[in-house]
Amino acid sequence: MAARGRTTLEVGADGVAIITIINPPVNSLSIDVLNSLKESYEEALRRDDVKAVVVTGAKGKFSGGFDISAFGGLQGGKVAAPKPGYVSVEILTDIVDASRKPSVAAIDGLALGGGLEVAMGCHARISTPNAQLGLPELQLGIIPGFGGTQRLPRLVGLAKALEMMLSSKPVKGQEALNLGLVDAVVSPNELLDTACRWALDILERRKPWVSSLHKTDKIEPLGEAREILKFARAQIRKQAPNLNHPLVCIDVVEEGIVSGPRAGLWKEAEEFQKLVYSDTCKALVHVFFSQRGTTKVPGVTDLGLAPRQIKKVGILGGGLMGSGIATALILSNYPVILKEVNDKFLQAGIGRVRANLQSRVKKGRMSQEKFDKTLSLLKGSLDYESFRDVDMVIEAVIEDINLKQKIFADLEKYCPPHCILASNTSTIDLNLIGEKTGSQDRIIGAHFFSPAHVMPLLEIVRTQKTSPQAIVDLLDVGKKIRKTPVVVGNCTGFAVNRMFFPYTQAALLLVERGADVYKIDKAITKFGMPMGPFRLCDLVGFGVAIATGGQYVMNFPERTYKSMLIPIMQEDKRGGEATRRGFYVYDDRRKASPDPEIKKYIEKAREMSGVSIDPKLTKLSDKDIVEMTFLPVVNEACRVLAEGIAIKASDLDIAGVMGMGFPPYRGGVLFWADTLGSKYIYSKLNEWSKMYGAFFEPCSYLAERASKGAPLSLKMDTGKSRL
Repeated sequence: MAARGRTTLEVGADGVAIITIINPPVNSLSIDVLNSLKESYEEALRRDDVKAVVVTGAKGKFSGGFDISAFGGLQGGKVAAPKPGYVSVEILTDIVDASRKPSVAAIDGLALGGGLEVAMGCHARISTPNAQLGLPELQLGIIPGFGGTQRLPRLVGLAKALEMMLSSKPVKGQEALNLGLVDAVVSPNELLDTACRWALDILERRKPWVSSLHKTDKIEPLGEAREILKFARAQIRKQAPNLNHPLVCIDVVEEGIVSGPRAGLWKEAEEFQKLVYSDTCKALVHVFFSQRGTTKVPGVTDLGLAPRQIKKVGILGGGLMGSGIATALILSNYPVILKEVNDKFLQAGIGRVRANLQSRVKKGRMSQEKFDKTLSLLKGSLDYESFRDVDMVIEAVIEDINLKQKIFADLEKYCPPHCILASNTSTIDLNLIGEKTGSQDRIIGAHFFSPAHVMPLLEIVRTQKTSPQAIVDLLDVGKKIRKTPVVVGNCTGFAVNRMFFPYTQAALLLVERGADVYKIDKAITKFGMPMGPFRLCDLVGFGVAIATGGQYVMNFPERTYKSMLIPIMQEDKRGGEATRRGFYVYDDRRKASPDPEIKKYIEKAREMSGVSIDPKLTKLSDKDIVEMTFLPVVNEACRVLAEGIAIKASDLDIAGVMGMGFPPYRGGVLFWADTLGSKYIYSKLNEWSKMYGAFFEPCSYLAERASKGAPLSLKMDTGKSRL
């Protein structure tokens, strides 16, 4: 097999050996690179013409860290794991750090994860102002494994090191200098020369020869250190109660402080080995690669089509969604024309965009100058005249089919023939929207999630007539506005909303049969969702909940649970959070509290549904609640996959994580389902369908997978794709 990356060694006339990490695009540290780094170092230490060493990365990037693609091989047992401590102790401590020749890291671009750990193994670090330095390993369910848990606290102090590791946030060159993480900041064209001089200065004792592992001036006295660690543990238990690896990280840091850095390194190596094989790491690595895989669309992105340049975008409707989409676009430098039906609505729409940007200024994430420049990209309009040179239009008006059909017929008249005609509809069939036009090859769904300038997902919905070029163009725009785009087929609810419609319905079914509203929400939140189904209904509002629920009752009558609970509550002037009364009551600060009054509505809905209390459902455990709420979601996800609405299971996993807040450390709906097993899921749904009706009935795809004991996420050829 060809080596995955390497290092090179060049010795200058000044006697400084420059070791360069080469593994495009980000010089990641594959096993091959690490072996080569060890060999290059050993050679530099052997050679008499080498006085000192500088480590750097090719093409303006130091290193983006350990090669994440190696995790799959390690977890699947296809690749032999390096022995514990091979990098952290054997290479970085006993060769680099302990060497008789000084080493300096010359950092440009990225020094993340293992990249920063290599740099911290050196005796000094020189950085450029824009270089990013950090240890983001916890995002993948592991801890720094090349000595970072021991060296970072000794360089920047315990509190800052814990903050950097637990938040996974990098720092830039200047801040790194202020913290003591780097020793100097210079421009990229001076970087190598400065690093070489610095290395020779260390040798001549003009600069300090510092082993970061044995620095003690930044570490607090033991009693104080223990208080900092205790506080960090309390914060983590509160913020991430389902996660173990952040606590392991704190334990490993503590081991080094209590028992010394070498003991800390060995504990780090031991815990790292365990965490690589944990369910959390497998799930988060799956999410990492799935997110990057959504832009690969067979029959579209493999045709060699280049995305066309979108120079100007028109948006119809300045409500919450339209203004959010406009915000996302101007933040990425797209000029936008926002059209409304009258001046009052137009000013309100522009006002919403302005408020979205102002909140960034208030939080210190945007300067006043940038605010003015960004807002100047937005222009308002009351007619279609300014749409004559737009390259894309996104319609974001109310969900009214006749209105949308009229708009698309108008757009066809006014917009240039190459212009992409996109709709942000979340429920209406795109074929119907474009029915009265002759431009069905450029009609596409651009379904954003609210608030559109914040939520990371963009569902790109194609019909059978949408051209590959339009999809390629929208994928490119999605990427540029920092969204994760997922391409799906055209059906009621598309992928995300369709997959999750049973979520609320399952909860309603349980409540009507005796389960407690608040116990359900609590169990679902404990599982890792941002909020339970009833709190979510309150947030989106009962009007929206009834309208979207009606779409599913109409389109999938055989498997929807028809509850009258929300309509009954709405009749009594309860509309959710906006009216301060829904399933919860809300105070002036929007804090939700349970409302004992909802019992009367539940009794009335139970009567109308003709069901009675099932004693078993009144005493459900948290595990039962989670399964009875989410296994119907899994069942619907299987249908979406089998019908070809989604291209691959991993796209649905990403859609659930980014569109609905499904916990990423569970890997997504289908990844999580496969940890339970298709046989188990089938047997549970089958059992419930006999007791509670067709809502729970397992679909044929699920039945077929279960009969073979096969995973749900490995899609077999199920006939014609709907894409």
